[in-house]
Amino acid sequence: MLLTETQRLFRQSLRLLLERERDVSAVIEASDAHEVYRLAHEHRPDLLLLDVDLPDLDVAFVTNLLHKHQPQMRVLLLARYEEDARIVTAMRAGAFGYILKDTDWTDFLRILRATANGQPALSPILPDRFVHNVPGTLHPSPEDNTLRLSALSDRERQILTCAAAGRSNKEIADHLCVSVETVKTHLHHIYQKLSVDGRVEAIIAFLRAQ
Repeated sequence: MLLTETQRLFRQSLRLLLERERDVSAVIEASDAHEVYRLAHEHRPDLLLLDVDLPDLDVAFVTNLLHKHQPQMRVLLLARYEEDARIVTAMRAGAFGYILKDTDWTDFLRILRATANGQPALSPILPDRFVHNVPGTLHPSPEDNTLRLSALSDRERQILTCAAAGRSNKEIADHLCVSVETVKTHLHHIYQKLSVDGRVEAIIAFLRAQ
């Protein structure tokens, strides 16, 4: 496993915790985009835990490049916020999914192991090429997504379209001339109507229905 993280103490602590797990054979650390390229090429790990906040990192570009040259390596994003638009763009570029930095350790390990084994988990969210292997009850078909999207109001569709374009809540609010709280309320209603847990799942449902 190639582990990347901007903060040294967090990265080293995470490596020590992972090395205590019997099924984790080796953990290699990278602290910047240059090291990601070099160490991924040298060690060819099966799993890359990629911090989206690495300095000088275009996460979608790096993901796409690594996916082309090392298709056996699964890229799992490490992010602070689910609202980060880079998650969606990187997943469309080939990332397997994502983990939030405040995830419980038990869930963190479950997601890592599922990803390493090529198996779907309730989280992270999986891109289209993996969704087809997941039961429909967990990942609705494009037809189901279209039906659920039809339940959205015009304003909710506008907000979801803006979110899918990578706009933040503040940018959406400014674009539609509404408050940020109004945007958050609409997003909450969107999640309920689409039966999803958050922004990224809603965007993926929206993209799959196109």
